[in-house]
Amino acid sequence: MQTILHVAATLLSAAVMAPAVAHALELPGKRRLNEEQYRQVQRIYYPGFTIAGALEIPAVVVATVSVLVTDTGATPLRLRLLAVIALALVVAVYWLRVHPTNRIWMSRDGLDGAAERFFGTRRRSPDEPERWKNLRDRWEFGHLLRAVLATSALTAQVGALAWVVP
Repeated sequence: MQTILHVAATLLSAAVMAPAVAHALELPGKRRLNEEQYRQVQRIYYPGFTIAGALEIPAVVVATVSVLVTDTGATPLRLRLLAVIALALVVAVYWLRVHPTNRIWMSRDGLDGAAERFFGTRRRSPDEPERWKNLRDRWEFGHLLRAVLATSALTAQVGALAWVVP
């Protein structure tokens, strides 16, 4: 049962890493776009990446449980703990850097229902800065940081699994 939990934590880390790395790989090309092109491209992410983002909290939870049941030595425990911290930071960076930018951009798209509640477009303050290059950089570099953290989490999870394999 313990092995299944550790593998599940590793797979969830991979599921969190995949979209984060996809965003990071787009960075060089998207920085060449003008404002109109960039805003057009941004629309392609929803709802697909929002659905993928739903795996982030379960990844943190499963990774945390994986830490709690680890009995294979100090190194796998430290690696799994590193993964939990990295995954928690992936979530934190989203809510502190990326989501506020999404809220500004999505307020222009006339959302309703669950999408409006998630992005909180009605709660947008009218005095929030809307300089698109600042928003672009905040969003893009937030995702770059998330990619680094998610890759670190997956690497730590794989390392912990490899450590205990005879």
